[in-house]
Amino acid sequence: MTDQVSDSVQAKIDANWRSVSEQVADACRAVGRSPDEVTIVGVTKYVDVPLTQALLRAGCRDLGENRPQVLWQKAEAMSDPTIRWHLIGHLQRNKSRRTIPLVHRLHSIDTLRLAETVAQQSGEAGQTTSCLLEVNVSGDEQKHGFRPAEIEKIVPDLIALPNLKILGLMGMASFDQPNHDPAIDFAALRELRDRLTVTTGLPLPELSMGMSGDFQAAIAEGSTCVRIGTRLFEGAR
Repeated sequence: MTDQVSDSVQAKIDANWRSVSEQVADACRAVGRSPDEVTIVGVTKYVDVPLTQALLRAGCRDLGENRPQVLWQKAEAMSDPTIRWHLIGHLQRNKSRRTIPLVHRLHSIDTLRLAETVAQQSGEAGQTTSCLLEVNVSGDEQKHGFRPAEIEKIVPDLIALPNLKILGLMGMASFDQPNHDPAIDFAALRELRDRLTVTTGLPLPELSMGMSGDFQAAIAEGSTCVRIGTRLFEGAR
């Protein structure tokens, strides 16, 4: 399999990356934030290796995958040390050992058992794993994540685990409720992070929230990491 796309496809992805980067920067400036405060994770879960390589060539170094198996495959096919892989989807405990050495950041710690497994296996691998705690802030039944009330009770157990570096929270706005304002969910996640910072004394600088359709609202509410997929590949497939 070649990792090259046509010149026209590459040009389209280049243009999409520039456009998204500019829109993220504009959203930051609109609320008095520096564009440097927000990382764009290019979500490549629906595209193959050549298109993922094209996004990398466009300038996106933070790449996000939902499925561990696909992340394994792409990390092997794209052995570029400048890539920072993010697992943004659910991680089953039996897939964590192979995933941990590959990721720059794990966005989806969603149970104490998973956290304990990742901590143990990180120690065995001689590393500390940077992670975010996934919160089901909207209450949607089909989503993974801690309930807000649950995480406030369990976070002392989580931060006591060795070999885990908990950097903050991850969440998604509701997609169950028509005409729902995503800013409501993003504000709730930020407020939860702020409470946890006070009650635990643990710096939690990262908020991973916002996707292609709602990243401006997420940035306005304090997101430090937006997960963009669809917008980066429009017109390229």
